Amino acid sequence: MSRFRHQQKRSVPGLNLAAMPDLIFTVLFFFMIVTHMRQVTPRVRYEVPQGTELSKGVRKAGLVYIFIGKPVDKQGNLLSDETRIQLNDRYVTVGQIGEEIRKERALMSEDDRQHMTVSIRADRDTDMGIISDVKTALRQAGALNINYSATKRKKQY
Repeated sequence: MSRFRHQQKRSVPGLNLAAMPDLIFTVLFFFMIVTHMRQVTPRVRYEVPQGTELSKGVRKAGLVYIFIGKPVDKQGNLLSDETRIQLNDRYVTVGQIGEEIRKERALMSEDDRQHMTVSIRADRDTDMGIISDVKTALRQAGALNINYSATKRKKQY
């Protein structure tokens, strides 16, 4: 017999995972704070025009989006070359805009109704006639606060 016993198979000690939930919740909280949730998914392709005299708008609760551009599927593939108008999540024609704005206004609170703003995001190649028709329909529906989206033009020398 020997003085020293042969030790049986040693195993690696397990990892201490006690701090794992804290780490996961910290990362989750960080992403919840910095992520911007899109309220309306555009179903038209639009390239925002550039401008020189721009001001940053304030996000309001009574905001209605109108996208004007060429229709695309969920993967972003172009469906046709005709220009379509999307009001929030549905396609509309110029004649339907007034009724749809009235429906959106009816869903809002009284305070939001008074401060309702329509944000038009049109493709840079959209005919101005379509935008003018949309503005006329909005005026007839009583939606007078209109916001146009654009990007800042880089200075050219």
